[in-house]
Amino acid sequence: MKAMILAAGLGTRLRPLTNDRPKALVEVAGRTLLEITLSRLRIFGVREVIVNVHHFADMVVEYVKKNDNFGMRIEVSREEELLDTGGGLKKAGWFFLEDSVGRDEPFILHNVDVISTIDLGRMVEFHRERQALATLAVQERETSRYLLFDEQGQLGGRRAGRDGVPELVRDCQPMQALGFSGVHVISPRLLSMMTEDGAFSIIPAYLRLAAQGEKILGFRADEYYWLDLGRPENVARAERDAGAGLFG
Repeated sequence: MKAMILAAGLGTRLRPLTNDRPKALVEVAGRTLLEITLSRLRIFGVREVIVNVHHFADMVVEYVKKNDNFGMRIEVSREEELLDTGGGLKKAGWFFLEDSVGRDEPFILHNVDVISTIDLGRMVEFHRERQALATLAVQERETSRYLLFDEQGQLGGRRAGRDGVPELVRDCQPMQALGFSGVHVISPRLLSMMTEDGAFSIIPAYLRLAAQGEKILGFRADEYYWLDLGRPENVARAERDAGAGLFG
C-alpha cells in the first residue's frame, strides 16, 4: 500500500521551533513528526511513501537518507512554490499511477503535523466497502472550520466556526458539523478528476465533486486519540501525552 505525507508547509504556527528546521523534523519525545508518521503508516502495511517538501527541503532529504529510508521506499516531491494540499497531491500523482495494479488501490494522504491513533486499516476497509472516491477522518469537536455531512455520512458542505453561514453543495438535511483530522483515504481515480491547477486546497475539490454526486465520505474517528501539532503548546502537550502512553 502507498501513502503521501504532506510536509511542505512553512510551519509558521510552530515558530520558533521551525526557525531552523521544517515542521517534519520537529521532535516529540525524541522522535521527529516525520518518523512518527512513517511508523504509523508502516504498522498498517504501507511500504511506499512520497513526501512533499519545500521549507528546508534538503534537511528532509538528508534525514531520510541518513535513516536508510526507515526501511521503506520513500520518494520526495519538491515544490519550488507551495502548492497546498490539492496541488501537492496532483504534482505527486504519478507515484500512485506508476503501475496498473496501483491504479485501483486506494492510498493514504496524511498531514505530517497530525498525531493520532486512528485505525487506518479500518478506515481503508470502510472506504473499500463503500466504494468511495475519498474518505476523510472526522471527529465531533471544536474547530475553526467544519465539514458538513448528511445522515449517510456524505459530504454536503462546510462552515466556518460554530456560527458561520453554511456553504452547502448538496440539498440534503440535516447536516452534522464535524472537524476534519488531516487523514484521507483516496481512490486513484480522484487524480484525473482534479481539474484545478497550480496551488489549491483539496477541500474545495472535494466539495465540487460531492456536488456532482461523487462519494466523499466521513469516517468517524471520535474514539481515537488525535492532536494537531500546529502550535508550540500542542507540541508540549504531545510530549506529556506520549509520556502518559496515549500514543506510541
